[in-house]
Amino acid sequence: MLLTIEKILILKTVSIFNKIPEETLAEVAQNLKGLLAKSGQTIVRQGDMGRSMYIIVDGQVRVHDKEHTIAILGEREIFGELAALHPEPRTASVTAVSDTHLFRLDYETLQELISEHVDLAAGIIQVLCQRLQAITGHTTDPEAPPVERLEPSE
Repeated sequence: MLLTIEKILILKTVSIFNKIPEETLAEVAQNLKGLLAKSGQTIVRQGDMGRSMYIIVDGQVRVHDKEHTIAILGEREIFGELAALHPEPRTASVTAVSDTHLFRLDYETLQELISEHVDLAAGIIQVLCQRLQAITGHTTDPEAPPVERLEPSE
């Protein structure tokens, strides 16, 4: 069982929370549910209705579509953020690769926190945009290589 201050320190190292004021993080921390997933345990099952997001405190998980691995996520990474914003069936399963300590934040709690703290919504939007950019190859990073654009045909 972690103290609220310990949870805040962990949240500050997670991408969607790292720019959020500590007062807001204290509210988030008080609403987190701690979980322990044993190695090999399914945390999220593809097709099940999702209503929560997860923060990996320590350990590692595999995001997968049946046997196809989509991603391996580790300490301080998140998954399930879309379901926490808009409940829907899970698009992939998530299984613990090692014993993994997680925080879970549920839809209702997240909605309440977002309505009171716009900075939290901005942090989540930023992460979602980065993921979309990674998937599509589009970025606003000036250091990134240019994306070839096709001109419309006449």
